[in-house]
Amino acid sequence: MKAPIIALLALAAGAAAPSLALAHVVAAPGEAKAGSYSAVAFRVGHACAAGDATLKVRVEVPDAVASARPQPKPGWTIAVEKDGDKVTAVTWTGRLPDDQFDDFALLMKLPAQPGSLVFPTIQTCEKGESQWTEIPDPERPGEKLTRPAPTVRLTPAATDQAPAMPDMPGMKH
Repeated sequence: MKAPIIALLALAAGAAAPSLALAHVVAAPGEAKAGSYSAVAFRVGHACAAGDATLKVRVEVPDAVASARPQPKPGWTIAVEKDGDKVTAVTWTGRLPDDQFDDFALLMKLPAQPGSLVFPTIQTCEKGESQWTEIPDPERPGEKLTRPAPTVRLTPAATDQAPAMPDMPGMKH
């Protein structure tokens, strides 16, 4: 799926995104402040099948993300796909045994608008792959997805407010 389509679908999904607690690749944390720099880890909980090691994790970066930098992992190589200067996907290649889990992190400049960002992820194993790419349909809120893409919900950025003036002795309000 092309990145522009992903960004549009992610924005349309908004608050309709279901909880991803049951997904096997999730974004942690699943929530961040809009407009912030945030490190998000894509947590791989198990392999594609019992006893099958994970060999690659590929995370697509939505167009709305201004910048993305992968965190290096000892024993893993990183390939960064770009369109011009814009990171469109990151792939980590290594070996993660089925009886272990790991995090694959990106430091990102998030868009200023609240909503949801969807990160389609492909987990390649020794004997196949799992495509964590299903995107919630805003027309069917609460629909259970078999292989949901990791999602980060963007909350409104805090507004700067001037601090209140302290009460001064002898002053009347």
